[in-house]
Amino acid sequence: MINKKSLWFVTLFSLILVLSVYYITMPSEMLLTNGNNYVAETSKETNEEEAVVKVEETDPLEVLRVEANEEMLKEMEELKEVLTNSKSTTEEKNNAFEKMKLLNTTRGEEESLENKIKEEYKYNAFVKIDGDQISVVVNTDKLDVTTANKIMRTVQSNYDKKMYITVKHQK
Repeated sequence: MINKKSLWFVTLFSLILVLSVYYITMPSEMLLTNGNNYVAETSKETNEEEAVVKVEETDPLEVLRVEANEEMLKEMEELKEVLTNSKSTTEEKNNAFEKMKLLNTTRGEEESLENKIKEEYKYNAFVKIDGDQISVVVNTDKLDVTTANKIMRTVQSNYDKKMYITVKHQK
């Protein structure tokens, strides 16, 4: 009779075997593109594959988000180096850990404010929090003063202390 351990072993081994065979037999162009925005086109004359990059006009808010994410990732890597360095003192490691927690908390607040603005005002927005300063960039051609004021009040309602909030529009 087969016990549970043997059954699990056979099941997992067969799963690994099937995935290995699938990976080996997978077409090479799927591995090269890796699901990105690249398109492989086959030339009829030479039958060689060329990678053609399609460049699309992107949303300016996405550019701001990418820049902010790259900046945050760079800072996180520096803090991880401090945490993993054996020569760092306990105090330095604690400070690095607290900064990492603050970065994660700040990013969560930014995303929640972006979602709140989108729900209440139907605008896509980018929010950047730096201490007590909050910058909001709204994706619209024209933003009137009353709407900007309402956005500022909505953002301030999430905080107990006075925050310095700026609202800009960009298309």
